[in-house]
Amino acid sequence: MFLDVFEWVHGVVRALRDLLYPPLCVGCGRVGSLYCPGCRDSVRLVTPPVCPLCGQPQSASKLCARCVSHPLCIDGIRSVALFEGTLREAIHRFKYNYIRELTVPLGEMLVAFWERASLVADLIVPVPLHARRVRERGYNQAALLAQCLGDATGMPVICDGLRRNRHTVSQSGLSAEERRRNVEGAFSCVGSRVERMRVLLVDDVCTTGATLEACSVALRAGGARTVWALTVARAM
Repeated sequence: MFLDVFEWVHGVVRALRDLLYPPLCVGCGRVGSLYCPGCRDSVRLVTPPVCPLCGQPQSASKLCARCVSHPLCIDGIRSVALFEGTLREAIHRFKYNYIRELTVPLGEMLVAFWERASLVADLIVPVPLHARRVRERGYNQAALLAQCLGDATGMPVICDGLRRNRHTVSQSGLSAEERRRNVEGAFSCVGSRVERMRVLLVDDVCTTGATLEACSVALRAGGARTVWALTVARAM
């Protein structure tokens, strides 16, 4: 009852705020929505052919050179669109400017991809943040996106299925090898809820796949049958 009243009050406050201070699109600055349909339509979707493992766009549906020499320990990674332009700006605002309302348009992109993709999963696990980072930001953006996808598909979302054991430095600016070392062993599986399950990992951006791979290793150690990853954006 209390939560229902809280949500109602929050909705009224949000409606009044939007009336007095209409949202501006983070991409083009137009009044009306935080990420307008025009900017969303301008993103470059990741379409086949891609590397079957890491999901990197390329000219043929075969393992990319990196996955041939150093294959990731995950069943596969897929992403909705390229990390550039207005999508890059939207994700940066979502993560670093604390605009959590961007969950809706970014989550809708994940849902649309899922509906046309051939991926199969039993449950969703978001990539966790360290508790210190959650306190700083106020939320885990991957968990918000995962819940959005879970609400639309009916798949259960286990936000505490993975634990980040140690605070790692930001992956931004690190080389692929530095990223791998930075997150190696940084995650552990919590409980037995992923045993024999097909897990879908959710995050905002895939750059080299190092974080997703480290999460996959932890989930496999926890008994997961398969681990695929889905992100909103893919850095080239």
